[in-house]
Amino acid sequence: MNSKSKTKGPTSGRKLITVTKPQHIISEQFRTIRTNLSFSMPDRDLRTLLITSSVPGEGKSTNAANIAVVFAQEGKRVLLIDADMRKPTLHYTFPMPNSQGLSTILTKQHEYIEAIEVTYVEGLYIIPSGPIPPNPSELLSSRNMELFLETVIQEFDIVIFDAPPVLSVSDALILGNKCDGTLLIVNSGAVDKSDVVKAKTSLQSSQANILGAVLNNFKIPNSNYYYDNYGYGYGHGDKKAKKVKKF
Repeated sequence: MNSKSKTKGPTSGRKLITVTKPQHIISEQFRTIRTNLSFSMPDRDLRTLLITSSVPGEGKSTNAANIAVVFAQEGKRVLLIDADMRKPTLHYTFPMPNSQGLSTILTKQHEYIEAIEVTYVEGLYIIPSGPIPPNPSELLSSRNMELFLETVIQEFDIVIFDAPPVLSVSDALILGNKCDGTLLIVNSGAVDKSDVVKAKTSLQSSQANILGAVLNNFKIPNSNYYYDNYGYGYGHGDKKAKKVKKF
């Protein structure tokens, strides 16, 4: 693989706790998620993972980035793809240009090797969304997408897709059908239970393999730690934290 210059360090983008505070309790919870995912498919390796949510604002992109980091910290070659070609954010988390990416790969304007970016995390590579196209769903369901997926699976140990929310558009359902497993991010302090049920039903109808869910902002009694979409904090009394739901 051709190498590019690394993206700038964590101080110039969105801070990821697994990078800035790898020994923090929240980072350990992300490693627990990694372990659960690794053991979720005993008959074969997890090579492609979709991360999505029911509705916007549940923290799926931050979770996707942190999960990708802990897989890379384990020594794996990880490709994180911003498959949200409607409201992309990955190029802000890892500061990089977004002039080419998934959309230009799928429209054959660029080869994937031209769009890939090396990050400051060893073993972690990024493909941003690229310019917002008029037809994201059609691109994701195209033959070009299948060919792209076949190619990157050969190059990386795990490929992680950050997809749009399930109830907003059909993109996550299309990708869920193509990936080995799907992880649903649930903001327990914001999303309605009915929306989570609808999202789960929709994913199952598309034959997505739901491996489990991560509860964001879960209230843990007598805990001094909490975690939200922007980082971590410390307080007193009951606070909201990340909880890993059993797979």
